[in-house]
Amino acid sequence: MAGAAVAAPGQGRAVLPSPPPLTGAMLWFAAFILAMSNFMAVLDTSVANVSIPNIAGGLAVSPNQGTWVITSYSVAEAITVPLTGWLAQRFGAVRTYMICISLFGLASALCGLSHSLTVLVFFRVCQGLAGGPMMPLSQTLLLRIFPPKMAPQAIGLWSMTTVVGPIAGPLLGGFLSDEYGWPWVFYINVPVAIMLVLIGSRLMAGRETPTQKLKVDTVGLGLLIVWVSALQIMLDKGKELDWFNSNIIIGLLIVAAIGFTCFMIWELTDKQPIVNLKIFRYRGFAVSAAIMPLVFGSFFASVVLVPLWLQTNMGYTAEESGRLTAFNGVLAVVMSPIVAQMTRRFDPRLLISFGVALLGSVMFWRTTFNSTITFQQMVWPSLAQGFAMPFFFVPLMGLALGSVKPEETASAAGLISFARTVAGAFGTSIVTTAWENASGRVRADMVGNLNQAPQVLNAIGANGFSPQAALGQLDALVQNQAVMVATNHIFQAIGAVMMLAAAAVWLAPKPNRAPPPPGAGGH
Repeated sequence: MAGAAVAAPGQGRAVLPSPPPLTGAMLWFAAFILAMSNFMAVLDTSVANVSIPNIAGGLAVSPNQGTWVITSYSVAEAITVPLTGWLAQRFGAVRTYMICISLFGLASALCGLSHSLTVLVFFRVCQGLAGGPMMPLSQTLLLRIFPPKMAPQAIGLWSMTTVVGPIAGPLLGGFLSDEYGWPWVFYINVPVAIMLVLIGSRLMAGRETPTQKLKVDTVGLGLLIVWVSALQIMLDKGKELDWFNSNIIIGLLIVAAIGFTCFMIWELTDKQPIVNLKIFRYRGFAVSAAIMPLVFGSFFASVVLVPLWLQTNMGYTAEESGRLTAFNGVLAVVMSPIVAQMTRRFDPRLLISFGVALLGSVMFWRTTFNSTITFQQMVWPSLAQGFAMPFFFVPLMGLALGSVKPEETASAAGLISFARTVAGAFGTSIVTTAWENASGRVRADMVGNLNQAPQVLNAIGANGFSPQAALGQLDALVQNQAVMVATNHIFQAIGAVMMLAAAAVWLAPKPNRAPPPPGAGGH
C-alpha cells in the first residue's frame, strides 16, 4: 500500500498516505512550531484581560464596554472549537490548521489597527473564530508527526503550553500595555503567525489527512452558534448585570437551555452532524470530558481569584500579584515532559487521581492563609499547584484520545478543548460571584457579633486618630477579615470539588491502548 493513493468514502480527491513520523532535531523543531500555535491561541484568552483599562481609555469607552473585547473572543472561540472535527474531515487537518493560523495573524494585526470599539470587537470575533480550531488541531498534528511510542511526549508538550498560556497571558499583556501601548497586545501575534505559516507549511507538507465532501449541517451550526453565544455572554456579563436580577441574563439562560436541548436532539439524529456527539459512547472519553470542566474550571478560577484577592484585600499591585501567579507555571513546565514519560509506565487513571487530589490538597492548604501571610509563604502553594497540574492534564488527554477511534481524534480533541474553554469562563463567573457574596455575608456576621467595639475605637483613637478616622480603621479591619474568611471558604469548596473529581476518574475503564498513532486521526 505504500505510495498508493487513498480516498475516503465520498471524498473528491485522493490523498497520499502520510510520510513516516519525523525524527531527531526536525521532530522537536516541528513540535515546537505546533506547540507555539497552541500557546498563542490559549494566550489570547487572557492576554487582553489586564489591558482593558488601556483599551477603554484609548478608544474613549467605559471599562464595562471594553470587556466586550474579552467576551467577543471567548464566544467566537467557543463556537469553532467543537467544529474542529468537521472542518478537518471536510478540508483536511493541515489545510484547516494553516488557514486558521493565517487568519489569526491577520485578525491580530487588524485588532491592533482598530480605532473604534465596534471595529476592534469585530476583529476579535474573527480572531476567536480562527483561534478555536488551532488548539485541538495542533494536538492532532503533533500526534501525526511523533512516532507512536512517543505519543505521550507529544501530549505532554501540548499540555504544557495549554497550562502555561493562561498564566503567562496577564503578565505579557500588562507588560506590553504599559511599555508599548495596548495595540501591541495583538501585534505580538503577527510575527509568530508568519513564522508558523512559513515553517509549518514546509514541515507538514505531504501530511494532509483524507477529506470527505460533507454537507454543511446548517441547522446544527445555527443551533450551536445560538446556545454557545447565549451561554458565553451570560457567563461573561452575569456579574456585571447582577446575574438573575437582570432580565437579560434570565433571557440568555432560557435561550441557552432551549438551544442546547434542540442542538443535542438534532446532532444525535442527523446523518452528518456538524459536531460528532456520538463519541460520548466511549466511557473513557465521556468520563474525561466530565472531569475536564470540573478540574480545569476550578483550577482556572483559583488562578483568577488569588490575584483578585491580593489586589483588593492585601494591597498588592497588579505586577506583584502577577509575579506570584507566574510561579504556577514554573514546575508545570518542568513536570509536563516527565509526566508524559510516566504515562507509558503507569495507569493514567492513577496519575490523574494523584494530580487532582494534590491540586485539592493545595486548595485546602490555601484555607490556612491569613491577612499576615507573606509573599514567600504564598510561593510554595503556587509551586505545588504547578507541580500537580501536569499529572492531571497530560494523562487525561491521553485517556480521552486513547478511548476513541483514530479517525475520531480531531472531534474528540475539539470537544475536550470546548469543555476546557467553557469551564474556564463558568468557573471564574461562579467563584468570583460566590466570593463577593460570601464576603458580604461574613462581614454582616462579624459586625453583628463584634464585641467591645467602643473599647477598640478608644484604643485606635489613643494613637492619634479622630473618632471618624478610628471608625474607618475598624471598618477596614472588619472588611479585611471578612474577605479573608470568605476567600478561605471558597478555596475549601474548590478543594472539595477536586477531591470528588479525583475519585470520579476511576469510573473510566482502564485504557487498553495508547493515544492514536501519528498517521491516524485528523478528522
